Amino acid sequence: MDTHISRRSFLYTLAGTGASALLAGCAPTPLTVRAGLDLVILNGLVLDGTGSPERRLDVGIRDGVIVALGNLADASAARVIDARNLKVVPGFIDIHSHTDLDLLKNPFAPSKVRQGVTTEVPGQDGESPAPLGGPGLDESLKGFREAFGFDCPYRDMDGFLTLLSSRGMALNIASMVGLGTLRGVSVGFDDRPATADEITAMKIAARTAIEQGCWGASTGLEYTPGSFASEAELIEVMRALPDSHRLYATHMRNEADRVLEAIGEAIAIARGSNARLQVSHLKAQNKVNWPKQEIALRMLDDALASGLNVHADRYPYVAFNTGLTNLFPLWSRDGGKEKYLERLKDPTLAERLRTEVQRKVDGLGSWDSVLISSVKNEESKKFQGKTIQQISREESADPYEFTVALQLRENAEVGMVGFGMDEAGTEMVLAWRNTIVASDAGPQDPSDASWPHPRSYGTFPRAIAHYQRERKITTLPDMIRKMTSLPAEVLGLTDRGVIAEGKAADIVLFDYNTIADRAQFTDPHRFPDGIPYVIVNGTVVVDNSVQTSAKPGKVLRS
Repeated sequence: MDTHISRRSFLYTLAGTGASALLAGCAPTPLTVRAGLDLVILNGLVLDGTGSPERRLDVGIRDGVIVALGNLADASAARVIDARNLKVVPGFIDIHSHTDLDLLKNPFAPSKVRQGVTTEVPGQDGESPAPLGGPGLDESLKGFREAFGFDCPYRDMDGFLTLLSSRGMALNIASMVGLGTLRGVSVGFDDRPATADEITAMKIAARTAIEQGCWGASTGLEYTPGSFASEAELIEVMRALPDSHRLYATHMRNEADRVLEAIGEAIAIARGSNARLQVSHLKAQNKVNWPKQEIALRMLDDALASGLNVHADRYPYVAFNTGLTNLFPLWSRDGGKEKYLERLKDPTLAERLRTEVQRKVDGLGSWDSVLISSVKNEESKKFQGKTIQQISREESADPYEFTVALQLRENAEVGMVGFGMDEAGTEMVLAWRNTIVASDAGPQDPSDASWPHPRSYGTFPRAIAHYQRERKITTLPDMIRKMTSLPAEVLGLTDRGVIAEGKAADIVLFDYNTIADRAQFTDPHRFPDGIPYVIVNGTVVVDNSVQTSAKPGKVLRS
């Protein structure tokens, strides 16, 4: 319930709090702090993000900053929100996001904001919107013009972040730089070692991106051209980053049959470069590999015990989302998109490609485990939301031949959802002490014609409702920690991620009894329940379950 009165009295209860917490919650705040507030949140149960138990506290906000915590019943404020029966938590920080260029089309990012995300961290899986250059520059500029209707005005991360800031957005952005993007600029798209001069160029570009505002570097070692980088190359480039921002976030080289070897490589790169390690969307793909999940976590625990700073992120679903090209072997993607498409049309390679693709599909289970999530052309939209097995039956087509034909028609720009993980492994990863909840998704809007993974709409409410409230894999304070203070700590964000005086007022109010994700694989464009208020930098962006037109988000530069 919301009210605009400036004075209100209420009683505090001892329920669920210790005496010391109650005393802290009721401590009077100075009159100078309580006067002239922009917003007061009354009667809420505050989980501050640190993992500490909840406390009944009021929150006072001025100029986008939390300035008072305690009994603010008689505070003077422009607006008061009555948070009775609601949890009050820090805004969720999506540490592995693909929200970057999308904000140029829709700065409101509704699927993210409506689920409580107040800060996004894009530039993941080795790809960032900048720097631009090298042999792929013309294609990048052409794609930008086609997507947004104007010429790309930037070439580096400073220009991109400045562009975002000038246009405004509903949430905050803290970007990584993609080492795959740097390799594409400096080396190109061929599978070959980088020369000494090319490595030097990548090192300079990586450090420049940090100086322009990025928080660390990412790799996508299953995706070209980043997949062509050797362990030694990655160690050398990571060493160029300043110590304070030497965060290595990696989509590893393999997440299925060689997942343990890939984890070993990720640890070696972090150790060799003295970097902090963040394993992206940690999982063991395909049923035969599910037992490896426990071994993977032991490897990360051993790395922690040896003194390495190690974390992981994971979305709370048993299906992944990637490009359909990822079903095809790495050698077929050598040299970039045009060469890849030529190989798909080459009859002398057809049987070899079919055999290797079928092996991957068999690992997932069948063609029914591969769902088409996005296409570019209108005539292919009818395939979105269907598995390749379904489509093949409807079209009386061979599944593999349909897959090749679709990619040729769509210029290899096809998204897929793969059902490859298990619930037990998902719970194990989400419960691990250093796992951060993250979506691995970009923003969506119900008006979009795409068929996204439901994680775009439901990641954070699902983690709370399904995995904490129902499955009880951890406590509620700890689950909130995994969404707030832990990602802030890993990134190095010191001004948000917790509810405390002096911190940025990024805040989410939710009803613990009713919060739930509603997006499904068969019906993905659905907002969650139970999140009536979201506040970004002190401005209400979701007001009584309706998103406003406010764009108070900031570009957070390192």
